[in-house]
Amino acid sequence: MCGIVGIYLKSKKFQKDLGKMLSGMLINMESRGPDSAGFAIYKREKKEEFKYSICINNLTFEKFKKRITGKIKFTKILKNSDHVILSSKEKPKKVLDILNEFKGVSLVGYGRSIEIFKQIGNPKDVVKKFNLENFSGTHGIGHTRMATESAITTDGSHPYSTGSDECLVHNGSLSNHNNLRRNLTKKGINFKSENDTEVAAGYISNHLSSKKNLKETLMSGLGDLDGFYTFITGTRKGFAIVRDEIACKPAVVAETKDYVAIASEFQAMAHLPGVNMAKIFEPEPGVVYSWGN
Repeated sequence: MCGIVGIYLKSKKFQKDLGKMLSGMLINMESRGPDSAGFAIYKREKKEEFKYSICINNLTFEKFKKRITGKIKFTKILKNSDHVILSSKEKPKKVLDILNEFKGVSLVGYGRSIEIFKQIGNPKDVVKKFNLENFSGTHGIGHTRMATESAITTDGSHPYSTGSDECLVHNGSLSNHNNLRRNLTKKGINFKSENDTEVAAGYISNHLSSKKNLKETLMSGLGDLDGFYTFITGTRKGFAIVRDEIACKPAVVAETKDYVAIASEFQAMAHLPGVNMAKIFEPEPGVVYSWGN
């Protein structure tokens, strides 16, 4: 059992409050996942550069900065607890190759718009650790984890990102993830954990790279991904939710003229402005719901 949440802003009205809104949603999902938490925030960036979200683990920021200087030409490097957001105009392949071989750090995501932060611990502590309440943006997704099939580690935490500006949070389990992992590895997808959600993220990235759109990709997944699940997947433009065709994993959507919120339980959204006037519904099994994409 895990908790998944997401919010997409349909207008600019609440952009400065996105972090505060998402914070409350994550904290209210503590009962579904006390082991770790994480979130992805999307911002509309106009600069022609990519941002890399990096967990530096036990390295100090000063040591990391000293070691990375000269290896990657970066325009900005910002510290947030044990994570760093590194911005660079260099081609992603070069930067990714360097970071993947860089000992002592973990790349958790990259793209023009996305920033990802995740860590073990109670959701309220993770929210505080990264000062989520101070974030602004256009949309975001988050996850609270109750570990079942893999260790409680940063690499085992959600969201998972295996492509530029793409990420996934998941409540449920996949039964065929080992076979999928082998097939996707042959296609060049790299995995850093034993978590089945990372395999689903790789599946989505692989299909999107084949120029399928998000809705087509998630519809294909209904036939290819065996198990019980609810997914929220984020892209640079928006997000989408899908439940498997049996739909034993809960989800609820609240939509107003200003935002769309998704959560495993309504209690996660009870603090949102105007939620009592929202259109509230449970996503149908086997149907993809998408906003902004």
